[in-house]
Amino acid sequence: MKNKVFAPEGQTRRDCLIGAAAWAGLAGLGLRPGMASAQATDPLPSWNAGPAKARILAFVAAVTESGGPDYVPPAERIAVFDNDGTLWAEQPMYFQAFFVMDRIKALAPKHPEWKTKQPFASLLKGDLKAVAAGGEKGLLALLAATHTGMTSEEFERSVSEWIATAKHPTTGRPFTSMVYQPMLELLSYLRGNGFKTFIVSGGGIDFMRPWAEKTYGIPPEQVVGSSLGLKYELRDGKPVLIKTAQLVLNDDKEGKPVGIQRHIGRRPIMAFGNSDGDFQMLEWTSAGPGPRLSAIIHHDDGTREYAYDRESKVGRLARGLDAAGARGWTVVSMKSDWTQVFAPAR
Repeated sequence: MKNKVFAPEGQTRRDCLIGAAAWAGLAGLGLRPGMASAQATDPLPSWNAGPAKARILAFVAAVTESGGPDYVPPAERIAVFDNDGTLWAEQPMYFQAFFVMDRIKALAPKHPEWKTKQPFASLLKGDLKAVAAGGEKGLLALLAATHTGMTSEEFERSVSEWIATAKHPTTGRPFTSMVYQPMLELLSYLRGNGFKTFIVSGGGIDFMRPWAEKTYGIPPEQVVGSSLGLKYELRDGKPVLIKTAQLVLNDDKEGKPVGIQRHIGRRPIMAFGNSDGDFQMLEWTSAGPGPRLSAIIHHDDGTREYAYDRESKVGRLARGLDAAGARGWTVVSMKSDWTQVFAPAR
């Protein structure tokens, strides 16, 4: 007898079929979606019981049920996550921008010409609106000054030293403590069920790799991000890789599926983002065959974090919100779906 499927508004038939199979799988485990059984520990304790949590649990149960209709082999269990605004906070501006600012200030004594040269002069004066007005050209100039001309090891060391001491300007917490506890639980839960978890971010790949493993449990080879060039040289008889100013990959919007294909080589079956910069990644993931889950983390909690979406200059979310229902994407409310936002301070 076929399962009777109830389709919530905006949910696709494929999503409903996945859900029906997953309900059966969870029943076999003694679980009801959204809550732990008496025999099992809740794998997502910082998630409130509700449709978002239920769908995640149901999906994982369905794709890991050996012999089930939606079973996915472990090698194909790929889950991708945006970083800024999805795994850690991104307000009042992207954290890599704070790194760039601090590097410019540290390097300024060696570059007196920056006092009158834009966008450096504006940045040194703290005029971030003027810096933003410089657009992509100005941003690339700042990146070139702070991210290039050094060896890959030197850059990694500069990032590691900065992130070990830098703190968020509003909360005073280390940036690596501005990570979301519910997402840390989700990463651990997925890996415990045979998933490989990848970061796919518009942020710099070399900026994220030094600390991603310690912070998220994601090793450097599973980090995909925007990339500048590298060239091989011998310095003092030793081989080194030198960072250059060439933009190799802008891992944002249409660039995210490109980055996934180049670095991972498999289409994900799960994708999590928070802004319109993640739209194409969610779209690419959802378009594949078989079971799929794409989700948007919605910043709607102005008390515990920040409330922003359509009008925000950082992490703008409009197109994704408008399309989520028709495409069957899960919208995770930080306010309603999470019992806590940030991980304990470390």
